[in-house]
Amino acid sequence: MRFDENARLDTSGVDDLRGAGGGRRGGGVGGRVAGAGGGLGIVGIVIYLLLSNLTGVDLGGGLAAGGGYPGLDQVGAGQSADGSSLAQNCATGASANTSTDCRMVAVVNSLDDYWEGQFSSGFVRPRTNFFAGGVSTDGCGSATSDVGPFYCPADSEIYIDLSFFDELESRFGAQGGPFSQAYVMAHEYGHHIQNLLGTNRQVGNETGPTSGSVRLELQADCYAGVWAHHATTVPGDSGRPLISELTQDDIDAALDTADKIGDDHIQTHLGGGQVDESQFSHGSSVQRERWFTTGLDTGDAGACDTFAARSLG
Repeated sequence: MRFDENARLDTSGVDDLRGAGGGRRGGGVGGRVAGAGGGLGIVGIVIYLLLSNLTGVDLGGGLAAGGGYPGLDQVGAGQSADGSSLAQNCATGASANTSTDCRMVAVVNSLDDYWEGQFSSGFVRPRTNFFAGGVSTDGCGSATSDVGPFYCPADSEIYIDLSFFDELESRFGAQGGPFSQAYVMAHEYGHHIQNLLGTNRQVGNETGPTSGSVRLELQADCYAGVWAHHATTVPGDSGRPLISELTQDDIDAALDTADKIGDDHIQTHLGGGQVDESQFSHGSSVQRERWFTTGLDTGDAGACDTFAARSLG
């Protein structure tokens, strides 16, 4: 994955919350809770519950009704956003080729440009927040990094601790790499598209291999694939594509990540070896790979109607 080195990056939509202090203040919810304003994450409640069970530590003070994470309200309390270092360090595509921070800024820029072009009206760009350790949001309360990257429908913002990319390799066993990281961001952006369309508000907290929760997550994977299909042709502010190269190795890395964060893979490798399909909330490895590939192959968001699909994979 390569970026146009001369392209200008726009950091205005990204807040860096990693400085001294904590995140934004909010209620008491984190992780993956469909509806009711909860966050939508690429691994979310699955890894949260497994870590709680395996370590014997209640990472969030216990699950409340509706799947919230009370007790995290002090994580990151009082932090203010600082974009000055990002603006200074991530000025051009050249920086995106060498820095994870700048790469994520560039990916967000590309996602903004692509998805805005798919709406005739009513499109609002989400804000993206980089945090470290924990964050307190305006609309979904507070969460630690253990819930993984997540999107908050209540404030239309994406939250990501960039150390999650290291966790993908060390804990989940993914091969990682730049486009693996881009897939994660594109998945969360997919939840923003669902929020704009109202899709997420039709899904409750049910789990299972064909549940609404799984269909929502698989659709976000498909939307990530749709963007990937167009990534090297989406014009940036310069009129040229911001992403200049995407190889089969990049696609393979994204598919490998989709495999490693499937519910069955997480349960098998991080949850003691037993697979319980009744607890699926994001989709199996096969399902996640299938729907990312569906979006990638078609380049058509209309092909991502997981709610109408009889078989999810």
